[in-house]
Order: sequence, then structure tokens, then C-alpha cells
Amino acid sequence: MKFTPRHTGLALAVASLAALTAACNKPADKADAAKTDTTAQAGKDGAKAIPGLATEKEQVSYMIGMDMARSLEPVKDEIDLDTLHKALKASLAGEKPLLDEKQAGEIREAFAQKVQAQRIAKMMADAKKNEEEGAKFLAENAKKPGVVTTASGLQYQVITEGKGPKPSPTDAVSAHYKGSLLDGKTFDSSYDRGEPATFVLAQLVPGWQEGITLMPVGSKYRFWIPSKLAYGEQGAGPIAPNSTLVFEVELLDIAKPGAGK
Repeated sequence: MKFTPRHTGLALAVASLAALTAACNKPADKADAAKTDTTAQAGKDGAKAIPGLATEKEQVSYMIGMDMARSLEPVKDEIDLDTLHKALKASLAGEKPLLDEKQAGEIREAFAQKVQAQRIAKMMADAKKNEEEGAKFLAENAKKPGVVTTASGLQYQVITEGKGPKPSPTDAVSAHYKGSLLDGKTFDSSYDRGEPATFVLAQLVPGWQEGITLMPVGSKYRFWIPSKLAYGEQGAGPIAPNSTLVFEVELLDIAKPGAGK
């Protein structure tokens, strides 16, 4: 259950254009050169038909524009498109820019700090909202029939009670699971991947460590894990800060020593 952190739009834009430039500047071997010559000959009189984009140049230009727009989506409200177009046009034409390198560097640094501050402020606001919503949900959920709340605050419900042994905190286990947020959105599922996962319990978030050791092999439980027993204020990938998590877990087996991934 590892998630890839998001990148800022500014960094993505730079990375996208850098990757495109690198690809265009890649030295061609003889086979590539021959292929390019053939393609060039075939495309001289017109590119593949795409409505509104008649030529290859138009198609490439539009593709680059799409990449830039996608990369800059997180900061789109900070961008004046007319000015952006002016800078692109002037720079590509070799004209003298309105900013020198020092000015551009100062503006870049100030803007990066502004975006970072906005991101932190939003993260803190989201964290507070998620914490409040999670606490309210858990308080109501605890009153429902069949829901058990442990001393740590973990909540669980037995869907199917197995008859096998219970794992210890140092064991590795094989399990099927589905993880979702309180709004029902699934963020991870071994069922979707079509195969169970094997975990070393000691490497998991506290809520999983505690919950799985309550389950006899062959059981299926539902867990509600408070954020303090999950990913807390940091969050993880699609899991926002202070999110309460919901898991359905089917414990299949206690794995052999040394197993787990």
C-alpha cells in the first residue's frame, strides 16, 4: 500500500517540456534515420486526417499545448494566457525578452513560495475538515449494531468469523482487501488486481497491525481506521491528510517466515 506523491504543476510543465526536448534531440541511428526519411516522404503532402488539425505541424503544436495545459492545471488561475503566449512567441522568435535572467529567477522563486504556501494552507484546511468529519462519523458508527470499538479507537465489524489461528504482530499474512474513503471512493484493492497481497504486519499502519491480529484465518472483517492509526496529518497519495479509512479484509493465511511485500 504505497502511493506516489503528487507533483506541482510548475514542475510537471518543466519535466514535460524537458522530456519532449530530449526526445527530439535524441541522436538517430541508421535504422531510425531510414525510418524518418520514409515517414517524411509519406507525410510531405499531408498528415493523418484530424478535424481542425490539417498539418503535422498543427497536430504537434496542439499536442504540446495539451501537455502544457495538463501540467499547468494546478496553477491555471495564476496564469494570463495572452502573456504566456506573448512570452512563447517572443522567445521562439529570438526577440529580447521583457525579463532578464535575474528578474525571471526572482519571480520564479517568489511564485514557487506562493504556490507552496497555498498548498500548505489547503492541506491544513483539508486536514482539519477530514479530522472533524472522521470524528463525527466514528462517534455515530460506534452506536451501530455489531460495531466494536477498541481502546485505541479502531472500529471493526465481523462479516464472517473464521476458525483458523490468529496472527501475531510479527507475522506475515496473505489477505484480500479493499480500502476506501468515507465517501465510498476506493483507493486500493487487491480484488481489482485479481490476486491477494502478502504483508508483514509490523510494516503496516497501526490500524492494520491491530485489526489483523484480531482475525482468525478464514475471517472477513470490516475496519474503520481513525487517521491517527492510519496516515495521519501527512496522508499518502490519494489519501488526504487526517482521513478516516474503511477496509474490508479477508484473512486467507498466515504466511511463512520471511514472506511479505
